[in-house]
Amino acid sequence: MPARPSERLRALGVELPAPPRPVGSYAPVAVSGSLAFVSGQIVTKEGAAVDAGLVDRDVPSSKAKELARSATLQALSALAAELGGVDRVRRVVRVGVFVASSEGFDRAHEVADGATDLLVSVFGEDGRPARAAVGVARLPKNAPVEVELLVEIG
Repeated sequence: MPARPSERLRALGVELPAPPRPVGSYAPVAVSGSLAFVSGQIVTKEGAAVDAGLVDRDVPSSKAKELARSATLQALSALAAELGGVDRVRRVVRVGVFVASSEGFDRAHEVADGATDLLVSVFGEDGRPARAAVGVARLPKNAPVEVELLVEIG
């Protein structure tokens, strides 16, 4: 396995998307000391949420898991833009995955694996974070999944 996260991304055939632009009064990434906080990321296309709706009613959980992975790639893109690359990430400390859930859907943890599986692939064991997988009633733009990150940087 390649040593640096940027090399691992290349080896996985993964290209980071363009860095997200805020749609409100917030920063995509806030750095404080050795910590970088990435604002919540939803997957959009042309300003609208991709596969909008509630997971399990409108969006299959397998698709939501893919969206969690895509939102995590956006978060990494935001980090790369702020830090000059992903290689400054020393450890993924925490991931929050919010899942817009239909009534009775209790598998937010499975959707969240889309985020954390990717992070472990890119950062190895340093990518295995503490995690919150939370079912919510609604997300911005009717997105099915939102992902936020907290990372230690060097």
